[in-house]
Amino acid sequence: MAVAVSGGSAIRKMFEQGIELKKKYGENNVFDFSLGNPDLAPPAAVKAALLKIANDADKPFAVGYMPNAGYPATREALAALVSKEQQVQTPAANIIATVGAAGGLNVLFHAILSAGDEVVVPSPYFVEYGFYVGNHGGVLKPVPTNRRDFSLDLEAIDGAIGPKTRAVLVNTPNNPTGQIYPAEDLAALGRTLERRSAEFGRTIYLVSDEPYRQLNYTGEPIPPIFPAYAHSVVVGSFSKTLSLAGERIGYLAANPAIDGVETLMGGLILSNRTLGFVNAPAIGQKILQSAAEEGIDVEVYRRRRDALAAAFTNAGLEFFLPKGAFYFFVPSPVADETKFVEALLDERILAVGGSGFGLPGFLRFAFCVEDRVIAGATEGIARAVAAVRRTEAKA
Repeated sequence: MAVAVSGGSAIRKMFEQGIELKKKYGENNVFDFSLGNPDLAPPAAVKAALLKIANDADKPFAVGYMPNAGYPATREALAALVSKEQQVQTPAANIIATVGAAGGLNVLFHAILSAGDEVVVPSPYFVEYGFYVGNHGGVLKPVPTNRRDFSLDLEAIDGAIGPKTRAVLVNTPNNPTGQIYPAEDLAALGRTLERRSAEFGRTIYLVSDEPYRQLNYTGEPIPPIFPAYAHSVVVGSFSKTLSLAGERIGYLAANPAIDGVETLMGGLILSNRTLGFVNAPAIGQKILQSAAEEGIDVEVYRRRRDALAAAFTNAGLEFFLPKGAFYFFVPSPVADETKFVEALLDERILAVGGSGFGLPGFLRFAFCVEDRVIAGATEGIARAVAAVRRTEAKA
């Protein structure tokens, strides 16, 4: 939990500094890459769905109580989407509409974790994972990666799995690195979990957190998790793909191949109710009934990614080009990442240190920002890099 707490504080500190800088210099003179807040308008299908909801608002039970797992029509729409993405026919009975991906992960961990159970996660990782696991008596067990492209270190993950392991959590496309894990690595991870589950006599779940699934710049489909391992669960969200971050609508899908999947689903639905969610937002669910397979224009984010990559190249920084999501995880030009963070702040540029994501020595830049922000920051990034390198050379 210590990493999660410190990471949360770092992000909050950067957010508050950004507010102060914008008050002092004006919105257009501050270049904020700190938050992953999607800035594109939702696709037209979302507006059409909202208009239909409004037109139906005078009918009885228009937004009344529903089954805890969600409206049947919503679950059917999600089942069709998951079946297509996971390349495994997945029934609506294996789907729960959740309060975003965060709600889905909390529901899952509440259902499967006992006190002291461990959840193994490759590092760097989304900072809130520590809280989600700790909320339900579990222990997050990060596995640092030493690979320049942030690909899965399968040997290190295998070494981290022990008798207390209940789940391995992966996030693809990844926040903060933008890496997409290839099918062969997921299959190898699945074989590892089969072997380790048999060794310890308990099921180890493979959990894939996929809120960025549609933000994919590779030209190839995102590899599915269900064919890689029987005891797998997918958690997703429409915050990014439909630009509905504030609506908090997502889903949890259980692989039909899970032994005793009906019992698991019963536990998940009970957890969804008793954790206080009760059910996912009704408006969001109704939107998904017609818009679940829609999406924003990914090419806009691709253009911004390439523009920010050019800014880093101009500054003399090496980096991994993100394959998905909307983040760069850039090595700091000096060992102490905080010095680079401060040098950027001197240029009124905001980015978040990698320590907040469990891997010091890096900075995360979110490129879900207007083009002018990237253009305005380009020379400032170069000046900040030069400044910290000069200071380091004098030390």
